[in-house]
Amino acid sequence: MKLMTGNANRPLAGAIASYLGVALTDASVRRFADEEVFVEVNENVRGEDVFVIQSTGFPANDNLMELLIIIDALKRASAKRITAVLPYMGYARQDRKPGPRTPISAKLVANLITVAGADRVLCVDLHAGQIQGFFDIPTDNLYAAPVMSADINVRYAGRNLMIVSPDVGGVVRARVLAKRLGNAPLAIVDKRRERAGESEVMNIIGEVEGRFCILVDDIVDSAGTLCNAAAALRQAGAEDVVAYVSHGVLSGGAVARVEGSVLSELVITDSIASEAVVASDRIRHLPLAPLLGEAIRRIADESSVSSLFD
Repeated sequence: MKLMTGNANRPLAGAIASYLGVALTDASVRRFADEEVFVEVNENVRGEDVFVIQSTGFPANDNLMELLIIIDALKRASAKRITAVLPYMGYARQDRKPGPRTPISAKLVANLITVAGADRVLCVDLHAGQIQGFFDIPTDNLYAAPVMSADINVRYAGRNLMIVSPDVGGVVRARVLAKRLGNAPLAIVDKRRERAGESEVMNIIGEVEGRFCILVDDIVDSAGTLCNAAAALRQAGAEDVVAYVSHGVLSGGAVARVEGSVLSELVITDSIASEAVVASDRIRHLPLAPLLGEAIRRIADESSVSSLFD
């Protein structure tokens, strides 16, 4: 196999390469003066099984174009199979029409990746499960729950745990993690969103008094929902509140908002490279390289990926 990456998250790509014991493919991904993306693969990939590791987070459009152009370059260089590895898939939150005359951008992005020449896709914690059906090529959606549960068992073993979903839509995700933690009890934060980017916590469904609460979500963007949910849990008598989130978008003043909240800790994976996180002592990274590396190895060997979650 060969591993290739754009500029979105080179540290993660390097960690995956180290896990697999292979070197990243020598390639140049740069910009012309007018910011057009140019890609040149500097070694032979004819007949190779190539995995392109590229998150499509901020700047989403630049990183997405890098991915598409890399795939096109590999296709024209006669790679045998091209797998787009998306630790974080941008535009995934636009997975349905929330109102009239609005796009389904996640489907558009899936079409772009397919038409560019990808033969299969490997993602981590897609925002909605139905996005797998947006692709007309095989798509594996990995879950960060095994990585999170292992970390929770090491750090918080013996605590009076309760898993909390910050909204009704995340109940299935929270239940999966609760099951991996020995069927820990589950609570739900009922909130009403008045407008995009703002949320208002209404009440807590479940008895959280005296519990060590773990909020679970797939994406933290402005961090408003998480911080409001944490405040509501503490007001309801929770002993302490930490949050585990798959993808740390952390736009705008999100890091400062977390620093000023009642959250004891925010744990995110390294699916998105973020310099702001390094400066915060309340935000911690979980490495995805072993999970993604093992999945890549199994795809290359044509063995089971789903058995990773047994």
